[in-house]
Amino acid sequence: MTRRVVVLDYGSGNLRSAERALARAGADVTVTADLDAAAECDGLVVPGVGAFAACMTGLRGIGGEKVIASRLERGRPVLGICVGMQVLFAAGVEHGVRTDGCGVWPGTVERLDAPVLPHMGWNTVAVAPGSALFAGIPAGTRFYFVHSYALRMADADPLLEAGAKITVTDHGEPFAAAVEQGVVAATQFHPEKSGDAGAAVLSNWLEAL
Repeated sequence: MTRRVVVLDYGSGNLRSAERALARAGADVTVTADLDAAAECDGLVVPGVGAFAACMTGLRGIGGEKVIASRLERGRPVLGICVGMQVLFAAGVEHGVRTDGCGVWPGTVERLDAPVLPHMGWNTVAVAPGSALFAGIPAGTRFYFVHSYALRMADADPLLEAGAKITVTDHGEPFAAAVEQGVVAATQFHPEKSGDAGAAVLSNWLEAL
């Protein structure tokens, strides 16, 4: 069965590459800001590039945070990508300024403590036991990252206590490369830029819808 997927257009970039990657994985994809379509599709993808605060401003501008909350209340799947993952957390701190996020998960996104930022390139991940996103993907597979901020594992205890599965990688310090909890999942890396490995992640997500 072909899954109907909406890539939420709230003014963040990278929409078309996400659209193409999902279509290649077999989804019927629409890029739109229409909240009715976003509410009723089989799977909602929330992309994001740039600053946490700017993405939250864009989301709130179209009521995106409300449709995310509504979907989760009704058990409808949501996938966040990069800053689209970060905005699912309670808050983000950039340049000393705290911005409230969507509050789906506890935790604050902060700048990584690393000698070189942004973190840009291919990294392996330590997959969480029981992960659906990474099912069948061989250990040692690399995924493409480009970011300076993340949920640091030093701050991840509340999320783990809430029962989330956290896949981890390291750049200067360990951070959450992906999170899965119930119908909501997210990746800090870009599956749409991660070649066959990213396609496998997207296919796994589609199969779970």
